[in-house]
Amino acid sequence: MFTPTAEQVAIVEAATKTSDNILVNALAGAAKTTSLELVCRAITTIPILSLAFNKRIATEMQKRLPGHVQSQTMNSLGHRVWGQATGKRLSIDTKKMHTILTTAIRALPKGRQEAAWEDMSDTLGWLRAAKRDGYVPPKWRGSSRFNAGTLREWLEPYPEEPTDLQCELIDEALCASIDAAYAGGLDFDDQIYMPVCFGASWPRFPLVMIDEFQDLNALQHEMLANLAGKRLIGVGDPWQSIYGFRGAKQNGMAAAQTRWNMRELALSTTFRVPRLGVERAWFRVPHMRWRDGAPEGVIASLEGWDESTIPDGAAIICRNNAPLFRAGLRLLGRGRHIKLVGMDIGAGLLRILKKLGPLEMASIQMEGAIERWQSDALRTAKSEETVYERAECLRVLCAPQHDNWTLRSAIARAEGLFKQEGPIQLMSGHKAKGLEYETVFHLDPWRVPSRFAREGTEEYEQELNVKYVIETRFKQNLFLIDNEGWT
Repeated sequence: MFTPTAEQVAIVEAATKTSDNILVNALAGAAKTTSLELVCRAITTIPILSLAFNKRIATEMQKRLPGHVQSQTMNSLGHRVWGQATGKRLSIDTKKMHTILTTAIRALPKGRQEAAWEDMSDTLGWLRAAKRDGYVPPKWRGSSRFNAGTLREWLEPYPEEPTDLQCELIDEALCASIDAAYAGGLDFDDQIYMPVCFGASWPRFPLVMIDEFQDLNALQHEMLANLAGKRLIGVGDPWQSIYGFRGAKQNGMAAAQTRWNMRELALSTTFRVPRLGVERAWFRVPHMRWRDGAPEGVIASLEGWDESTIPDGAAIICRNNAPLFRAGLRLLGRGRHIKLVGMDIGAGLLRILKKLGPLEMASIQMEGAIERWQSDALRTAKSEETVYERAECLRVLCAPQHDNWTLRSAIARAEGLFKQEGPIQLMSGHKAKGLEYETVFHLDPWRVPSRFAREGTEEYEQELNVKYVIETRFKQNLFLIDNEGWT
């Protein structure tokens, strides 16, 4: 029979015996969902809204929670209120921005189209970021209730920035997208962007609960303000805040605590991480505790390793992508099957590879081509780290396998690598968040914190959080390995 921890009891008591807004700092594997379920079963006299980040989580929560609790994604709720605001029958088109951007590029003078087509994938990424962050183009700024400032103000925190041509296309495509949204045509990003930025009539709930509070962006904070009629209970782990580069609100939980005057409570007992893992995590969360009966676990540094070291079902996690590519290619070369998880960087790397030179370029010439690309990129980049990491990835992908190796060979190998499906999962620390495995291999652990992050900065704090995230994914075994130790 399940017995709540003392911390879970304290949370339920605060939820039932006070009217406080509550902020729960919940460490890795600390039974957040179970704790929210306990609150919902203790408060039965009012309707409750439970917000989730994706449909899978919302569906699972709805199955676990009692009938007076409505579990929804933020997107589905935003979709509904925007439909009511416009009076239109809404439709979702996942290729909406691709179609709009294609039309905008075709309308450009011929001399500007080539550069626009080459950067199209990046421009689509910037358009997604614009909607996620709440950037509103000048034409629509007077009609917006929320916006992220001017174009330059919006772009300031990002380590890279779009070209002048991309900036023109961003404003033009966003204007066309907003027009389409008022006519009922949405993509998934519009479901939050449109009702928050341009206004809607939001339902108000006596109690709103939300998980992963540390990952909310500024737009989602505004959405919460519209929904929470009286009370808010948020759960998150500030030490798993690693998505600042992706628009998560900086120090979002602390800002929320101030904004809503939230009472702070904790869930510090992990039900996932074994004892040795808890002790290792004390560098970041000295208040973490293991559950009663937790296994000792195994943590070891392996001086040498090969394809036989990695069992099926294990995860290899690294701070950077290039070491994962190198390890993945080595495993594939020895007959193991792998999957690169969430490699959004792949399309951009392939684009760079195809621009390095003629497809028949010999391997001896590729290093020079990569050096030239790196030098050119550094001249305009806001983030040196991004350039150096991409250059390292290019070198791994271009490393020759035989005497007749060409750029065509490197591109083919890269395309094959990104399409692999297998039982060994390789991922960055940022992609590992929310996942767990019996056995985890932390690859090149010396890479975190990044040498580019200065102590005392928010970037450095997020680097320490990345290490904490990587090394709390395992339930039994954590092995530290280095690409130089491959045998």
